[in-house]
Amino acid sequence: MARAATTTDAFNAIAEPRRREILDLLLGGERSVNELAGMLGLAQPQVSKHLRVLREVGLVDARDDGRQRLYRVVGSALKPVHDWVGRYQRTWSERFDELDAVLEELKDEEK
Repeated sequence: MARAATTTDAFNAIAEPRRREILDLLLGGERSVNELAGMLGLAQPQVSKHLRVLREVGLVDARDDGRQRLYRVVGSALKPVHDWVGRYQRTWSERFDELDAVLEELKDEEK
């Protein structure tokens, strides 16, 4: 089966590390493409391309503010990713709890 295009869903869009960096920067609040380009050390067209992908899947939104466009994260669009990772987090937590119990037993045996 062919790989889905990066613009089809949040999972594919955030598979690209630079897009994750952009989302991380936008967590601090709205930013213009030029601000993001400066922070990332990338050319403005590269950042614009990544922002277009993020907008197409609904992970970021933009609003015009005078002559510039400000981008912001749309947190609700990350819910599918959150839900999917959450299933694994429960498993990790259970395993860490089991490991804690084994470590406690080992400590008790050393006494």
